[in-house]
Amino acid sequence: MNSHTVKTTALAALFAVTVAAHGGGAIAAGAHGAGKGHGHGMAIGEPGDAAKVDRTITITMKDNFFEPETIEIKEGETIRFVVANKGAFLHEFNLGTAAMHAAHQKEMAEMMEHGMITATGIDHKMMKMDHGGGKMMMEHNDPNSVLLEPGKQAEVIWHFTKKVDLEFACNVPGHYESGMMGPIQFKHGQ
Repeated sequence: MNSHTVKTTALAALFAVTVAAHGGGAIAAGAHGAGKGHGHGMAIGEPGDAAKVDRTITITMKDNFFEPETIEIKEGETIRFVVANKGAFLHEFNLGTAAMHAAHQKEMAEMMEHGMITATGIDHKMMKMDHGGGKMMMEHNDPNSVLLEPGKQAEVIWHFTKKVDLEFACNVPGHYESGMMGPIQFKHGQ
């Protein structure tokens, strides 16, 4: 077996264990949708204006890692992230702090539990349904994040308003834990 096959097999096993661990109990989730979620108007920056993009960074998601592994930006910069899923599994590109990722991982586990996402896909119809118990729809449409099925591509445009400890990560159950995350480092200068 080559190293990518071993890593893919290990990721699939971790994914299955994570889903099983979260499968029995309810996991609290926030209002994950309608563009009101994890990055809009928060201390990590704000959605960027496409007309004011300073530069573009291409992000490739594979089955247990991102390329590049680290992102360097400047305070005040507006970046267009062109994100492509070149893996065999469902992956997410999400900008946030470590605490934001930890909270979002619980929401993603709940999305899995409710059948909104699977290891390889998104059930858009399920995301728009009422899931009972006061649970709101969870469409995964926050401006600091994209959730992509294999072979899909999307963009995130983000304005980094100030220096803060940030990561980019995949919060699909088991992926962050397998190392699918990286630091966002602020460069000095204008």
